[in-house]
Amino acid sequence: MALHDPSTPVSEFIAGKHGIFIDGEWRDGEGGETFDVHDPATGTTIAKVARGTAADIDRAVAAARRAFEERRWHGLPPEKRADVLWNLARIFEREARTLAEIDVADNGMPIAFAEWMVGSTIAQLKYYAGMITKVTGRNVSPALASDQLRMHAYTSVEPVGVAGIIIPWNGPIGTLIIKLAPALAAGCSLVVKPAELTPLSALYAADLMNEAGIPPGVVNIVPGFGHDAGQALVDHPDVDKVSFTGSTATGKKIVQSAAGNLKRVTLELGGKSPVVVFDDADPEIAIPGAAMGIFANTGQVCFAGSRLFVQKKSYDKVVAGISDFAKGLTIGKGMDPATQIGPLISAGQRDKVAGYLETGVSEGAEIVTGGAAHGNHGYFVQPTVFANVDASMRIVREEIFGPVLVATPVEDMDDIVRMANDTRYGLGAGIFTTSVNKAHLVAERLRAGNVWINGYGMMHPAMPFGGYGESGWGRENGTEGISAYQETKSVFVYLNENDRT
Repeated sequence: MALHDPSTPVSEFIAGKHGIFIDGEWRDGEGGETFDVHDPATGTTIAKVARGTAADIDRAVAAARRAFEERRWHGLPPEKRADVLWNLARIFEREARTLAEIDVADNGMPIAFAEWMVGSTIAQLKYYAGMITKVTGRNVSPALASDQLRMHAYTSVEPVGVAGIIIPWNGPIGTLIIKLAPALAAGCSLVVKPAELTPLSALYAADLMNEAGIPPGVVNIVPGFGHDAGQALVDHPDVDKVSFTGSTATGKKIVQSAAGNLKRVTLELGGKSPVVVFDDADPEIAIPGAAMGIFANTGQVCFAGSRLFVQKKSYDKVVAGISDFAKGLTIGKGMDPATQIGPLISAGQRDKVAGYLETGVSEGAEIVTGGAAHGNHGYFVQPTVFANVDASMRIVREEIFGPVLVATPVEDMDDIVRMANDTRYGLGAGIFTTSVNKAHLVAERLRAGNVWINGYGMMHPAMPFGGYGESGWGRENGTEGISAYQETKSVFVYLNENDRT
């Protein structure tokens, strides 16, 4: 084993056979085809995975529907279901390093980031395990009381049914559990389609779910491609709900497909998030905070703080500080504990980011630092800072999904709010200031689903996560997260006052 490679058990898992998980069992794909999974740090093939097709989606949806109609999961007592999710959380704690290494292998992310992400999944499982016994309806009878009619009226909360879960490649195990935990807490059955670039951690987790006691058919996992397996899942008439994390363009297609049976839809999509640094900000906090707001996970984060706005008095100092910070980041393979910037996910993504770097220069922007590929192997790009940009440039308006920051000087609060909100997205926003007054006034006016003050990117299971505008529909996490997988039923019971026998 070479230095900084995954551990032997992880390497053995990756090199093993990877099938399709349906009804609690591993199966080959209907078509018998496989696809390759690559290590983004080297470009080499590390695994072959069964390629699910529409036929496999049919089998998985049928299994999920049987499990739901037979009440294998939501028919269990709430305490039992809570115990199973708690058990899964404990198993994830036991397997935390393994899950992290698997995501490093097929995503390339730094191991520290992967371990943080696995920790967040454990918190998710525990949070929603605790919520299962808190799902209740309401007694609304007092609101209907009258002299003429006695009525007992109440609501019940029920699982929506079969949920299709489509997860992205930039945070594989994290985005799986942020959807799976509330869906299971609500009582749904699931069909999961992991990203074709990073399917391995979801497949590893399947056996952990079996071990935890999740009944067969409740969670089914079909690896495959978006245009085939993913499209079949979204189109399927027996799927009641789709939750998707990915690009805004794909999200719009899902909305069109969901119209077939008016599926419930949750979409967590793209972003072009602003980060604002006021003159009174503490540079020891603002500079590294803004820098890692864009450079964490190599900028492959939906809410990455990719647009920097700094008051003019501090602009040169902050931009220089972030540029120096970027130059000091260690670029390398994710399993090296010293690595802070890993590779981009694929050759295609590297070429896309490189195209934006060329476009920025051609449009007149100035590269302060970075601006080129890194090394001779893998899909590495230098963390890059652009200055002298204007709002019409593509690098300012479009989501790049790479380690690319565009910096703009601003005047006052009105200027900041106007420019920060000049985007079709609205997922995240950051504010750095020592003024409590400014922080709250600006946070109120920013059109973003998540606002971080004197920090960036914090997430917690209790806090809803989602975006405005073309950043998506609905919210994940919190009570909003479980509500996305529920239906509410109103029940009216007419009472006869004369029936006293």
